[in-house]
Amino acid sequence: MTIDLREKPLTAKDFKGKVDPDWCPGCGDFGLLRATQTAVAQLGLQPHDIVCVSGIGCSSNFPGYFNAYGMHTLHGRALAVATGVKMANHDLTVLVTGGDGDGYGIGGNHFTHTARRNVDLTYLVMNNQIYGLTTGQVSPSSSVGMKTKSTPFGNIERPVNPITSAIMNGATYVARGFSGNLKQLVTLIKGAINHPGFAVIDTFSPCVTFNRDNTYQFFKQRIQTLESEGHDPTDWKAACEKAMEWEDRIYTGLFFENPVEKPLHALEPILDDAPPVARVPEPITREQRDRIVARMM
Repeated sequence: MTIDLREKPLTAKDFKGKVDPDWCPGCGDFGLLRATQTAVAQLGLQPHDIVCVSGIGCSSNFPGYFNAYGMHTLHGRALAVATGVKMANHDLTVLVTGGDGDGYGIGGNHFTHTARRNVDLTYLVMNNQIYGLTTGQVSPSSSVGMKTKSTPFGNIERPVNPITSAIMNGATYVARGFSGNLKQLVTLIKGAINHPGFAVIDTFSPCVTFNRDNTYQFFKQRIQTLESEGHDPTDWKAACEKAMEWEDRIYTGLFFENPVEKPLHALEPILDDAPPVARVPEPITREQRDRIVARMM
């Protein structure tokens, strides 16, 4: 009997983690998880090709629900850790997952500098416009006037605009998705993974428990796809203008893409010969691995 050792094509189900999500029923994060599983399967990736890095928050539990290598890191520090992973092994597809508080608030500094460095990462942000894990406080993307536990009389601070911020800081693939439109999300995620540079997909992911303003119905009444208007993603000025629309019309789709700019690891001279992982003479032994894990526990 012969054994076929070739990697066989996988389906979205093959990327289901061993742990079932504990998100609230109806949470938008389910949509992004499903879209990501579908996208990597359609791209022909295998679990060992992927590392998923997250920070802290409801959405940052993502690596546990996704069958691949995973790291659950510190609040706001996922992009920094992911940069180290990618610089050490360029062959890996590195996904970074988190929420708007983790990414645009506590991790805002890393968001800025990862964009300007154009690190080859795919950043999937589940933006629910609120701090859901801590039961409903105002977040960096909450609208002015929004009433939350921390702003009972209405939010007085202007929200960040992650799309314009990413473009202005140097990200080379900037998109917005909606967890209620899986077909578009899958297309955007596949494009982001294939893109050689920092790719950001800000995804509207309604919090059905604590955000009564930005609901599925709210977005369905306002969302319009950029594809339907023939938007040119090489036009960064038009991208920023469309990203700033909010009241009656909110755009989703690929706002901006610059396929010419090289990612960080392709510009670093010290990595010309080979990435650090290729310079290790031999893998660590099982005994060495067990000692490292025991020391970290």
